[in-house]
Amino acid sequence: MGGWDAPWHWIVLALVVILLFGYKKLPDAARSIGRSLRIFKTEIKGMTDDDKARAKAHEEAEAAPPKALPPAEVVKRESAPPGAAGEQVARPRPRPTPNGRTEAGAKTE
Repeated sequence: MGGWDAPWHWIVLALVVILLFGYKKLPDAARSIGRSLRIFKTEIKGMTDDDKARAKAHEEAEAAPPKALPPAEVVKRESAPPGAAGEQVARPRPRPTPNGRTEAGAKTE
């Protein structure tokens, strides 16, 4: 007893659906459901293809040895660094503390 194994259950269900939606809208509804399922199927297939491609790329990356970096170039400086030969170098100003004095060891100009 109970369940949807009796044919008259299916007949009652079909009549209720036809009464609710009308016989003119049922083909359109079935068509749109079919399109939606087709789109869903292609998207799922695309996702599995992407996963396979990602796994293949990951396997190839693990199998390949790491590439060596090119040797570094040595660049000679044309001039001495600032302050080396008596050049004047900009120095930061001393910061005042909350009591109005400058930090210890900082010279004021």
